[in-house]
Amino acid sequence: MSGYKKIGEAELKIENKVIKLPLFEGAEKEHAIDIGNLRSETGSITMDPGYGNTGSCFSSITYIDGEKGILKHRGIPIEELAEKSSFLEVSYLLIYGHLPGKKELNDFTTSVTRHSMIHEDMKRFFNNYPATAHPMSIISSMICSLSSYYPDCFNSDPASVDLNIARLIAKVNTIAAFSYKKSIGQPFIGPINRLSYVENFLHMMFAVPAEPYTVEPVFAKALELFLILHADHEQNCSTSTVRMVGSSLANLYASISAGICALWGPLHGGANQAVIEMLTRIEKERMDVKDFVQQVKDNKKSGIRLMGFGHRVYKSFDPRAKILKKACDDVLKKIGKHTALLDIAKRLEETALKDSYFIERKLYPNVDFYSGILLQAIGIPVNMFTVMFAIGRMPGWIAQWKEMLESPDLKIGRPRQIYTGPVTQPYVPIDQRI
Repeated sequence: MSGYKKIGEAELKIENKVIKLPLFEGAEKEHAIDIGNLRSETGSITMDPGYGNTGSCFSSITYIDGEKGILKHRGIPIEELAEKSSFLEVSYLLIYGHLPGKKELNDFTTSVTRHSMIHEDMKRFFNNYPATAHPMSIISSMICSLSSYYPDCFNSDPASVDLNIARLIAKVNTIAAFSYKKSIGQPFIGPINRLSYVENFLHMMFAVPAEPYTVEPVFAKALELFLILHADHEQNCSTSTVRMVGSSLANLYASISAGICALWGPLHGGANQAVIEMLTRIEKERMDVKDFVQQVKDNKKSGIRLMGFGHRVYKSFDPRAKILKKACDDVLKKIGKHTALLDIAKRLEETALKDSYFIERKLYPNVDFYSGILLQAIGIPVNMFTVMFAIGRMPGWIAQWKEMLESPDLKIGRPRQIYTGPVTQPYVPIDQRI
């Protein structure tokens, strides 16, 4: 694989033995020490809970510089993609490694459009979910079920892979919209081929048979931006899950379903919902923003956290948050709508960024801080926020899965551990146990 090179060796001394470990440099000059043979040579492993300092792969898809607030896809800054590109074009870029030509983009768009319907039998699945079912539980199981309808997903032939990629990007839209319609008791609205990818989703979400529905262009543009900004983000929890499951040669649908389940966690994809709940509480209780920030700083006593600030990777402003902040302003201005939540969010940001407590801890707004406000302005209900994240992240997951399977270094994921349990203890028959 191009893009990295060996630049020397690092030395590790364990007792009286010195081990030489290869040192690599990536395309953006970041360094990595290869510890692949550490256990076989020394009997020791490295310990890194949460894998925050562990590189699991070589990848040419996404680059992040958390200190400088840089995010690039295949070398193209996220700011340029957000301004100039479309979601399906970004999807193609991530999955196939280059910006598509006119014919490539047209063929890809046509393939996605023509596979947006789901099998009629699958519609019956929705009837068996309770009304209280969370949309994430529905889409994770429905995505996995797609493998039953497309057995060619077990085929590694490039044509079959490409076909299932298009199917997945197309059908997640439909499945997500149907899961929402199920939750509110409305009939399903099928896809319409003349509509764009984002327009189709909004139509399936909000149209009803009783009257015509026209997609608001401002909403379509805002949602397109949201999806682009969430398209990939390097080796996060859900992406690493997709790679881990896929490393067993599990099919595409099973691997992506696992990623959706990982995204469902409140520490990952559920963060934007937590931001809306925080802002709503501040508004409802008429809390003073400065008082709220003070309670956040006194977290040990108050138990209050400032949601949407800080990031595992970014130690400066999340570049996606800057773009979404402007998008919130633009959308609300164009539709002539004022929202107290956006005002509160801006005051929170302004107050926190002037406070040494947050500055010293490098706590800046992340993408979740404004994304929930944008989704709410479009009309997306809170319980669908994480689903929208999943739709946006779909091309990134697929690209990471595809890159992993095509890598000559493919190995099944198998982390090690340090055992901390009893050394030896006898089995006690049940009638002798207390």
